[in-house]
Amino acid sequence: MNRIKKVFTAIHLLGWLLLFVFLCWVLRSEGVPGWWYLSVKVLVVLGAVFYSHFYILTRYLNRRRFGFYIAGLVLILLVGPLLFIWAQGREILDWPSFLDQYFTSLFSFVVIGLLLSWVARASENWFINTLKREALEKQAIQAELSYLKSQINPHFLFNTLNNIHTLSYKGSPLAPDAIMRLSSLMRYMLYEANASTVALQREINYLQDFISLQQLRYKAAAIVDFRIAGDIDSCRVAPLLFIHLLENAYKHSHRQLAAGDIKVSLEVVEDNLTFSIENPIGTNKTGAIQEVGGIGLANVQKRLQLLYPDRHSFNVLSTEGSFRVVLKINRLNTQVYEVQANVLYS
Repeated sequence: MNRIKKVFTAIHLLGWLLLFVFLCWVLRSEGVPGWWYLSVKVLVVLGAVFYSHFYILTRYLNRRRFGFYIAGLVLILLVGPLLFIWAQGREILDWPSFLDQYFTSLFSFVVIGLLLSWVARASENWFINTLKREALEKQAIQAELSYLKSQINPHFLFNTLNNIHTLSYKGSPLAPDAIMRLSSLMRYMLYEANASTVALQREINYLQDFISLQQLRYKAAAIVDFRIAGDIDSCRVAPLLFIHLLENAYKHSHRQLAAGDIKVSLEVVEDNLTFSIENPIGTNKTGAIQEVGGIGLANVQKRLQLLYPDRHSFNVLSTEGSFRVVLKINRLNTQVYEVQANVLYS
């Protein structure tokens, strides 16, 4: 907010400087004696009217204290013309002349100052309220994204720990590698996935660690056929975006999976990413598009709407024997969507 106040202060100073230059130019071109001194006095009085009204707008009208605001406004309307008569330094000979000068100053200077201050206050209120609203929306989106990212199936962790315990009990040489992969997976989930985007290669490594740990449950080799194509080294993606799709594939496949039954494909072509996953449907066909607690594909779709609005497609293809999901993200390296509060709001 301090930065915003500094910007508004600079705008006010620039506005008064331009008005001063304009007054000097007008009075000088009309050949008014002492045009520089007169310009200063008129500017000071106009500033007094402007900021007096600006103050009561901020202190009273914005807080709906209408009685105090009306009293302050009446005082400005009464005193303001007197100040402008003083600033102009004109000799007043009689009462009619005074009234003429009074109402001329009232409608030519005071009312203009009041209108300008009202426009300035209304503009600042609108701008600040807009930034506050955008900040709240950004906080809400970040909170929702954090919640959605946290919805990883906890059963996977317990099953993996049980599998590692079994490997260790049997003295299997696979146990150390499984522990390292679980450590890498947890490190990614707890620390690296807090960023808005991660390197696509790191997300792929996370999926491969997940696949390797799931593979401990099966005797057949390479249950998942994971194929990668395109230039992935320069790409970044929102973290934990594909894991629900992979979990879903394991959960709803039939129990006796053979090598290559789950087919995963990730391809990057000219800054466009296509991720597809296909699995054989088990006996519970009606649950093929659900996840534990109902947060599977719905979770992914909601995150996509928040992170890649108007830049993605999400298609679900279900046949009698298989279930396939195809996710496409266009302009992948465009900054992930965040509600930002403009350059003024740091």
